[in-house]
Amino acid sequence: MKKKALPLRIGVGAIVLNYENKVFVGKRKDNPIDKWQMPQGGVNKNENFLNAMKRELIEETSIKNIEIIKELKDWFEYELPKNLLGIIWKGKFRGQKQKWFIVRFIGKESEINLKTKHPEFIEWKWVKMEDLPKIIVDFKRDVYKKLLIELKKFIY
Repeated sequence: MKKKALPLRIGVGAIVLNYENKVFVGKRKDNPIDKWQMPQGGVNKNENFLNAMKRELIEETSIKNIEIIKELKDWFEYELPKNLLGIIWKGKFRGQKQKWFIVRFIGKESEINLKTKHPEFIEWKWVKMEDLPKIIVDFKRDVYKKLLIELKKFIY
């Protein structure tokens, strides 16, 4: 299968900060090695990016109580490694092109519940933002490095 023949999936992501400016990450159910990621997912037809991000956040974490800090202006893209091409997203996409949001979690931690209708994460934790590129799967590392640069503009 030719990689470039497949389109990029349009997606959204949420950088969820707590009051200590630590970032929410989850350990994926389908990749339970010690790799973590921030909530992210696809955009449905006729859905705007903000609503898609809120929906994904609820679907993956049950988090509803947030304040929007910033919608990042740029698009962030990654390509799937060859071994996942044709497997993830029913083989329809070669990677993702994402809009990311920085949000503040203003609820109580008891609100966070990974046992959702279609669970994606098996564990969650708060991490220092500097640790994000160290804990993500290799093929998303460049995106996380760029997100960290953007995040630091609003936090420091």
